[in-house]
Amino acid sequence: MNGLKEEAAATLPYLRRYARALTGSQQHGDQWVRLCVEVLLQQPNLLGAEATTKAGIFTVFHKVQQPFGTLDPINPRAAADTPERLKTHLTDIPQRQRQVLLLTVLEGFSIGEAARILGISAADAETDLGRARDELERVASVRVLVIEDEAIIALDVAKIVRNAGHQVVGIAPTEQAAIDLARKHLPHLVLADIQLRGGDSGIAAVREILKAVDAPVIFVTGFPERLLTGHGLEPAFIITKPFSPDMLKAAMAQALNSVAV
Repeated sequence: MNGLKEEAAATLPYLRRYARALTGSQQHGDQWVRLCVEVLLQQPNLLGAEATTKAGIFTVFHKVQQPFGTLDPINPRAAADTPERLKTHLTDIPQRQRQVLLLTVLEGFSIGEAARILGISAADAETDLGRARDELERVASVRVLVIEDEAIIALDVAKIVRNAGHQVVGIAPTEQAAIDLARKHLPHLVLADIQLRGGDSGIAAVREILKAVDAPVIFVTGFPERLLTGHGLEPAFIITKPFSPDMLKAAMAQALNSVAV
């Protein structure tokens, strides 16, 4: 039992990240995770041998969630100039396709593991992933601000953003540069590292930016558990370094279809 508790505690931040990304909301995603934890506490028999691994815990999460309804995204409240075609396309991606996409590219599960988590065949999961990726290529261009102090990583992120069809309005290595660029360009999306040059904080920069700009934020970090502590600013969207182009594209798509951080 101690092994199970340790694994569950280690997996909880990633389960919260997944639920938040799927629903597009910190509050909505955490409500689902909290509900499922409460059910499991009342019915511990639902925890079988499969729940001793990360994939098993995700499987139990979906099994417990099913009787209560779907994890559909909440209605988007995007900025007035957010392209309507973008909102339409992302909302139209069926839930299971979003689930497979996020389980594989965000959480790092294999196609086989994602299929087992969702209770579908590997062939169906492969098809769903392909269709979700195709849909991501059809979204409209939006303005993206990159907050990153490491030049190589910043250029890599900018390249992925541009290849996804979006516009990079600036790359900021410090808090003040990020704030100035955000006020000038009013980005639709912000990608932010949490540690910047000279001891600056990406979290502090984002706090200031959100006072003037209503845009979703994706934090990029090598330590995602530090942002999922239950205290302070907790973003709905977090990706872990190192990341793949598909992971960043999926996070951007979900973030742009969300309410806000």
